[in-house]
Amino acid sequence: MGWWQLNADTLARSRFVVSPLAETFACLKLLHAGEGAHPGEQRWLRAHLPAYRARLAADPVAARLVPAGLGRDWIADFLTPTPRAGEGFADEVARVRTVTPATARAHLRTSLAGGPLPAELDRDDLPVRAAVLMEWVWRETLRPYWERRRRVLEADVVARTEQVSRGGWAGAMDALRPGRTRWLGGNRLQINLHEYPPREISGAELVFVPITPQRHGWVAWEERERYAVVYPCAGVLAGGGDRAVSAGLGALLGPRRAAVLVLLGSPMSTTQLTAVTGQGLGSVGRHLRVLREAGLVDRRRAGRSVLYVRTAAGDVLVEAGRGDVTRRG
Repeated sequence: MGWWQLNADTLARSRFVVSPLAETFACLKLLHAGEGAHPGEQRWLRAHLPAYRARLAADPVAARLVPAGLGRDWIADFLTPTPRAGEGFADEVARVRTVTPATARAHLRTSLAGGPLPAELDRDDLPVRAAVLMEWVWRETLRPYWERRRRVLEADVVARTEQVSRGGWAGAMDALRPGRTRWLGGNRLQINLHEYPPREISGAELVFVPITPQRHGWVAWEERERYAVVYPCAGVLAGGGDRAVSAGLGALLGPRRAAVLVLLGSPMSTTQLTAVTGQGLGSVGRHLRVLREAGLVDRRRAGRSVLYVRTAAGDVLVEAGRGDVTRRG
């Protein structure tokens, strides 16, 4: 397994950040894989995979660059600059564009596990080609959805930060990428399952970066100054919009209020509900008030956050609605 050694001060200074480029690269990985983890990803792929494949068919260099850069066990480092708080997409992708050609080729050789660099990739414009491709992925497949995705990612940051305040960093690390990322004790953070030499990162900047695609994640670093762990955001956030509301439940409560009730099988804050449903904060607040007065949801305080969850009566109502869907089906 790969792990990083870090002191308490480095962990205490670490933070969660949202990165448009990390989300773009995760979308590129999802397009390359061509298989979604849940119905929302599958719909997104149906909408954008044909254009992506046509884009690669028209650009043989990009068609070779993507599989070479993603590699089997290692991503070419120049494709994943370590996110910095407050950077927009243009600033982030500019850091890809300005990598030296020699560095890009060296990183590709590493991602190819030491194999020879394909002749099509032995060229000086690789960083520019990579940046142009990621600009296309951002513009054509992500930017139309970015505002909702940004809210989902920010809601995940709120939830993870609250988790740290409640249970400390060890529990939060174990939950980032279960089975891959975990706190080992002794100031050691496991980052993946690969047998790579440990790295001492004490004193460096460490950031944790959520993405919405559910089967992807990676680590990145810049020399010994800045490190990042990129992880899939909580599935209840990323896939929440796919939870069906039965016609009967929607008619009884109204479709928007029913959607809130269906989502509350797990505790969620108003921020998370706003991100998942796309409804305004005021609308979500009104729905929660009505549902509480009806005895269908309850609220509890967790540190500085207020979480809402269905009551037993709310569970019965949602299950009855699911039974209605089954009978109609």
